[in-house]
Amino acid sequence: MSNMNRTRLGVEVLLGERIDLIKGARVGLVCNQASVLPDLTHAADAFSDHPDVDLTTLFGPQHGIRGDVQDNMIETPHTTDERTKKPIYSLYSETREPTEEMLRDVDVIVFDMQDVGCRIYTFVYTMANCMRAAKKFGKRVVVCDRPNPINGLAVEGNVTETAFTSFVGQFEIPTRHGMTCGELAKMFNDHFGIGCELEVVGMEGWRREMWFEETKLPWVLPSPNIPTVDTCVVFPATVYVEGTELSEGRGTTKPFELNGAPYIDPWVWAAELEKFNFPGVAFRQCYFQPTFQKHAGVTCGGVQIHVTDREAFTPVIVGIAMIKTAYDLYTDKFEWKRDAYEYVFDKNPFDVVSGTDKVRKGIESGMSLEDIRASWDNGLREFNEIRAKYLMY
Repeated sequence: MSNMNRTRLGVEVLLGERIDLIKGARVGLVCNQASVLPDLTHAADAFSDHPDVDLTTLFGPQHGIRGDVQDNMIETPHTTDERTKKPIYSLYSETREPTEEMLRDVDVIVFDMQDVGCRIYTFVYTMANCMRAAKKFGKRVVVCDRPNPINGLAVEGNVTETAFTSFVGQFEIPTRHGMTCGELAKMFNDHFGIGCELEVVGMEGWRREMWFEETKLPWVLPSPNIPTVDTCVVFPATVYVEGTELSEGRGTTKPFELNGAPYIDPWVWAAELEKFNFPGVAFRQCYFQPTFQKHAGVTCGGVQIHVTDREAFTPVIVGIAMIKTAYDLYTDKFEWKRDAYEYVFDKNPFDVVSGTDKVRKGIESGMSLEDIRASWDNGLREFNEIRAKYLMY
């Protein structure tokens, strides 16, 4: 495929024109199965085979370096990469930040990961943790930028409150941030004060209005339950279901698109959701049976989200509406998630996902959907002013 009609990734630019950033340095690469070049060569192999790159160490995020670990909060072990014979350190283990020992043979940490464009996803916080470690132990960081798959324009949702920061929201940013990993790295480093020695290698031929398919790059699932770009599109909506005892479709072939519970009447729930007249989305009544995780082996009634117009679709408020209607229709059966979420043991898991307790309290007190949405406005206005300083495209 010629370079003219597709986006050129940061990692390609690094290994081409910007090789000076890592030449002669010992490199630690943060990657997973989606860290591929456009011909599907894995970044670790490309680094390992490059005559000017001294790859010494690999770091794996949540779900493991190969993305084979299905569920959340399943730690992955430290191991050795069979192909490159390099040590792999898990950054979703007893530590989520590289230790001095892990960085012993590293001068520069290269981060090359595919994000999904939603705050509630751990990879950009693994990036932030690597930046903190680099600051602490005198290492450099190079972030190779990749596309935001759900475009870099739309910003939606409440901004995380400081009291509710976590590994799915370390910083005060909204649910849908409309930024790339590289832009977020600059914001984390400067505005949020990490202060490491950072270089972001930008993409070529990426525009903010692009959805992933328009980049002409191959899609590799960044984690086991984000199989397609369509999953990314609905994720900022139905990630909120993770904070409840409803199923978000894990254990089905349409995670985050299928949602429900054994007690839900699909026709009643869909009809309630259709009353909002949300643009760009339709709700199909359905039944499904998860093979694992919540309600495994039990038939659930629910809805499948069908996005009919991505540009018009407003995922975050749709997701909140799904929780609100399920709560209102089935108050006696509905439950917020019972177990800890992403290593936060002292807060309601839904509040951890939301980055605030105001959404849950609003739902419980019968607040209108419009009032819940309006409560985000001031935070979004402030965030958009900050965000503007870090946009690269």
